[in-house]
Amino acid sequence: MSRLFDPLQQRSLTLRNRLVVSPMCQYSAVDGVPNDWHLVHLGSRAVGGAAAVIAEASAVSAQGRISPADTGLWNDQQAEAWARIARFISCQGALPGIQLGHAGRKASVAPPWLGGSAVAPEDGGWTPLAPSALAFGEGSPAPRALTGIELNNVVDDFACAAWRALAAGFRVIELHAAHGYLLHQFLSPLSNTRQDDYGGGFDNRIRLLLGVIDAVRKVWPERLPLWLRLSATDWAAGGWDIEQSIELARIVAMRGVDVIDVSSGGLVPGVEIPLAPGYQVPFSARIRRETSIATGAVGLITEAEQAQGVIERDEADLVLIARELLRDPYFPRRAARELGGELVAPEQYLRAW
Repeated sequence: MSRLFDPLQQRSLTLRNRLVVSPMCQYSAVDGVPNDWHLVHLGSRAVGGAAAVIAEASAVSAQGRISPADTGLWNDQQAEAWARIARFISCQGALPGIQLGHAGRKASVAPPWLGGSAVAPEDGGWTPLAPSALAFGEGSPAPRALTGIELNNVVDDFACAAWRALAAGFRVIELHAAHGYLLHQFLSPLSNTRQDDYGGGFDNRIRLLLGVIDAVRKVWPERLPLWLRLSATDWAAGGWDIEQSIELARIVAMRGVDVIDVSSGGLVPGVEIPLAPGYQVPFSARIRRETSIATGAVGLITEAEQAQGVIERDEADLVLIARELLRDPYFPRRAARELGGELVAPEQYLRAW
């Protein structure tokens, strides 16, 4: 069997292979509560053979949602709804995970299929919060800069969401510091023009993220892994870049982060991104090579041999699959067969094997 299907130890847990379901927003919740759609969507991918299933970016507060239809984890009702989903994923042999995030200035917009435009207050929208009062782009909601007290609240919100994730049965947390959302906004000088302890130089711009990591680690058991999704570059001059990402990776590895899930972009509109199969893999490979932390590669990885190559060349420890798993929830089973192996089928499906 290909190394793609070797197990991977993460603290006290073992991933059964190296294929992970990447978080993918479904914009299908009401009041942040996941429902049957999320159960079937995530559960089918656990049945499909993935090693871990990471639920979509779920807001740590109501103001942290991307859209009014986002899932959340800021109250007990949401945690209770997530619990049956995490339980089903676990029963299929996959590790249940959830991505915790705050949209920052990219909040209060409609779902993509409704145009993604700003949602007015009378339609359920709200004023986004951000490092600085800089909108994402033309037509985006105008954000308000967070105060010092509010920054403390953001840290507390992440910690409380992590506690609820544990109670709901999740075994992996991924913190979302990519794609132009709040933690990424603080990292990049293109969106963070603050003049206080949270803006300016590198050490100040990473301060909020480190505070969140430390707070989450206090409530998240030592035996369970903590992952971090990072945009390795803004693809824009003067922004966050791979050199800063490498330095940050070294720091967070010493603070309890186990995997850097390496993505890119999303901070500013209109940038040119050299889209091609596996275009973000070199960032993952470099972070892995130059630091002591494991990495996950993601982005236009759609073929079994392509995913196998990432692992065989030691460019990442994990391969996260997104759109290909929307097209085929059973991609891991198909990949195993194409690479000369076979994944054990659920008992209910044995007649087809």
